[in-house]
Amino acid sequence: MTESVQARLRAGLLTGLRDENGICRFSAIPYAAPPLGALRFAPPEPARWEGPRDATRPGPVPPQLPSRLRGAMGDFDAPQSEDCLHLTVWTPAADARRRPVVVWLHGGAWQSGAGALDWYDGARLAGRGDVVVVAVNYRLAALGWLHVPGQTANVGLLDQEAAIDWVMDNIDAMGGDPERVTLMGQSAGASSICAMLTRRPRFARAILQSAALGRGFRSSVQAAALGKVFLEAAGAATLQAARALPVEHLLAAQQAPQVVAALQAEGGRRSLFGPVLDGQVLPADIAPALQRAAGRADVLVAYTRNEMAAFPGYGTGPDSQAASEAVFGAPSRQWATDAVAQGRQAWLARVDVAPTEVFLACHCIELPFVFGTLDAFDSAPMLRGLPSAQAARLTETTQRAWLAFIRGETPDWPPAPHLHALD
Repeated sequence: MTESVQARLRAGLLTGLRDENGICRFSAIPYAAPPLGALRFAPPEPARWEGPRDATRPGPVPPQLPSRLRGAMGDFDAPQSEDCLHLTVWTPAADARRRPVVVWLHGGAWQSGAGALDWYDGARLAGRGDVVVVAVNYRLAALGWLHVPGQTANVGLLDQEAAIDWVMDNIDAMGGDPERVTLMGQSAGASSICAMLTRRPRFARAILQSAALGRGFRSSVQAAALGKVFLEAAGAATLQAARALPVEHLLAAQQAPQVVAALQAEGGRRSLFGPVLDGQVLPADIAPALQRAAGRADVLVAYTRNEMAAFPGYGTGPDSQAASEAVFGAPSRQWATDAVAQGRQAWLARVDVAPTEVFLACHCIELPFVFGTLDAFDSAPMLRGLPSAQAARLTETTQRAWLAFIRGETPDWPPAPHLHALD
């Protein structure tokens, strides 16, 4: 049984829903203007809405192609729209208690996913920890990360920062404390947090899950070359022409033979779109910038034992394990080491639960335990055969540690360099 509930924001009265456990959900809240027409490929503009707003229904997810990890995670079916710069808030109450806040940035290699998915429902985390959970949609693939020289790069990253700004300015009206905000991200979301820490972050606590630190980032020259091939494949001679194309043309161009060939020729096994080292939004020399960035936040850093087993073509053999260590394991431990060396607190965790021989403890396997959303992941092949008692125990252990960090406390294991196993 649900009932309506209201929050009075500066922009106006927001109506959401309170569930049977007392957790309030406010859905599809615009944190930026719809990135349509002239705003396609442009930096986010402030949201402009006033008066009463219905936030009782989930909004669309960003336009995207199916995820390459659906063989491990399962798939989802949700309406898509470019008018997607929304966030979802779960709070125990829209009151004045000023609870700790956690802002979630999803993964998906900057090509797929959404904060609005049931996978990332924050109700259980909010209820268990008496915290406010915020999940963010941001622009994906070309819409968020296409690089054309002379134009602002990394607008998907700027979307994320705009969402954080919205939280800082509004979350006190929804039971949250803007002075106690933790950023939490997985994969591309975690790498985005690291990228933001090279800039002027408005947060000083972060949970980094499976962050391939710096991997996937491209130089301006590399990104511009791929962008040129992409626009030609989409049938646009200029960025202005690309703004007039149906979004379906942009999605289809991701799979055009000439685009696939250009990506393969580049090497590096990177996603087609991702952060660009343009020298303005992000520094051109990223390695030293990331090392300095580790000194700007206390961190809980986690990765899985067999990360690459989720990715097509890798399997679970020695080469896959070596890649898991090189791409995720070693960089995660190094980030924690760099944070401690610069006076920050850091904790390390490795997720070892391995229900199947096909996927073992693969990339993304921790997500249902962090959010307590095993029901939303009930068709995920990576979880097949997991005993319910083990799943419940791992959910309890993971959430206890994550929530302790979010509240400004400590997980129940020693700080880095100690590596705590979760299984």
